[in-house]
Amino acid sequence: MIRVVSLLSILAVLLIAPLYAADAPVYELRIYVCNEGKLPDLLKRFRDHTVKLFEKHGMTNIGYWVPTKKEDGSETTLIYILKHANREAAKASFAAFGKDPEWQAARKASEENGKILASPPESIFMAATDYSPEVVVAAKDPVRTFELRIYETPEGKIAPLNDRFRNHTLKLFSKHGMEHIGYWEPTDPDKKAGSKLIYVLAHQSEEAGLKSFEAFRADPEWIAAKTASETKNGGSLTIPQPDGVRSIYLKPVDFSAMR
Repeated sequence: MIRVVSLLSILAVLLIAPLYAADAPVYELRIYVCNEGKLPDLLKRFRDHTVKLFEKHGMTNIGYWVPTKKEDGSETTLIYILKHANREAAKASFAAFGKDPEWQAARKASEENGKILASPPESIFMAATDYSPEVVVAAKDPVRTFELRIYETPEGKIAPLNDRFRNHTLKLFSKHGMEHIGYWEPTDPDKKAGSKLIYVLAHQSEEAGLKSFEAFRADPEWIAAKTASETKNGGSLTIPQPDGVRSIYLKPVDFSAMR
């Protein structure tokens, strides 16, 4: 049994390795959790300083959001995505950003009345899947509602999950009025590389998103695809709830490039 698991692990690494070439563009999902009452201070610092300094140091701003529900962090949490030329570029960019006198001054001024962050930011480097559309940064009117969805799979199930998305799920999302923003996998083992899928959808509203998923789940084509994939692969392609599938509805902040 140990030998079989080891072979599966090696195979999984070989299958995902092409996504993570050292010179390939990478996306970075970053999650900041603030001390109580400090989210407005964090947003002001990003609005007035951080966003432009990221661009100055070679990072591409994709989107900035706060959750819509209190239980997801609507009063404390900022979630955003950056794009880097590659991992080395990301490292160099953040090193230069950290040393920038404007950033140091802005950070000091913003924390005169207390520390903003409750904990260190979470950072997840991600590679786009082969079926992900090109991420288009364009403001839209009216402002859309976004949804961050995170799926975690049992060992060896990320490939069949990607197959199901590639061959069925994406077209069914489109059929039911959902807009694709991007689909990614983490690149680092400590962030569940090889067992996690992260993606972002856009909806006209949160209510529209909930209705779209209700229709999607009842669609006979989806039911057939889900059943076939689970039968072929010995069960569910995601681990049990609540960790197997997470959904966080998001609203873009006023300085977000993607609206």
